[in-house]
Amino acid sequence: MFRPPRCPYRACPQHRRPDPAFCVRFGRYHPSCRPRPVQRYRCNTCRRTFSRQTFRADYRDRRPDLNRALFLSMATGIGLRQTARNIDLSLPATEQKFRKIARHLRRLNLNLRGPLPSDAVFQFDELETFEARRNTRPLSVPVLIERETRYLVWAEAAPIRPRGKMTKARKRAIRAEERRFGPRKDLSERSVRRTLRRGAELVTGLSCVTFQSDEKSSYPRLAREAFGASRLLHVKTHSKLPRMSWNPLFPINHTEAMARDSMSRLRRQSWLASKKRRYLDLGLQMWMAYRNLVRRRFNWDEESPAQLLGFCERRMRPGELLSWRQDWGRESIHPLSRRGVPISRRGERRAA
Repeated sequence: MFRPPRCPYRACPQHRRPDPAFCVRFGRYHPSCRPRPVQRYRCNTCRRTFSRQTFRADYRDRRPDLNRALFLSMATGIGLRQTARNIDLSLPATEQKFRKIARHLRRLNLNLRGPLPSDAVFQFDELETFEARRNTRPLSVPVLIERETRYLVWAEAAPIRPRGKMTKARKRAIRAEERRFGPRKDLSERSVRRTLRRGAELVTGLSCVTFQSDEKSSYPRLAREAFGASRLLHVKTHSKLPRMSWNPLFPINHTEAMARDSMSRLRRQSWLASKKRRYLDLGLQMWMAYRNLVRRRFNWDEESPAQLLGFCERRMRPGELLSWRQDWGRESIHPLSRRGVPISRRGERRAA
């Protein structure tokens, strides 16, 4: 039976340090979008009421039954417009659902991760895409994975300056963009630094960190800043080597190829490219949750990357990813819990 882990109202003293019996049952209500009644509760301290639905990720959704279909559609290469047609929803409503689900999954990705084992090996690379216009608004996407499990640690997009062959038409387009938006900044190094910092959070207790990348000149300095020069073992591979299975960087290259296939926003020749960079970041978070928690590592495996690292006990179903709210950090309800056990306490129970 579900037990509320805390009072959901932040001003209440029972929000941060709840007592075991801080609330009592307070009737039920019948939502129009669900077949069963929902239990209500009342906090004994602030006297405000809430329900089981208050803790759900689809809280205040008008069509929660469409969330699973939208997630699977967006995580497997279908664009927003076709998704809206498939689930029979308007495009603005589909966009709003996509953004809400992606922000929820971003928090889930951060809440479920934990320390990596001592034999973990990081692999890092950057892929290029664009926002709105290929010739004038390119993007760099740093990608960091754990090599053996293919766990996707982090990925985000950053603007870079246009480069490559400059025709007269392209130069005119770049000048027009600069008059409209100002000179385009190159923020790729800041994004790489932030991505590596996400990996450093998972290896704070390790005495040696193995980091593999290509020979880009800025990577050694940024890796030393993130992981520490005294414990870093940086293995570099020439980027011109054929991207075959014997290439040391094949796992990260394969992950990037899967991302381009499964994310319509990353395809090189597609009109589904993101119009704004922040929406590409949301799409990356959605695919990251699908890759780490739902999909098998390989087709012949039964375990997901997160399961192989011990971050969850089994592969999750899409509906479980979209179950409980995750805006309370590690004190959020675990997506596999039916009784309302927080992520932190569920980990303690499994360890015991």
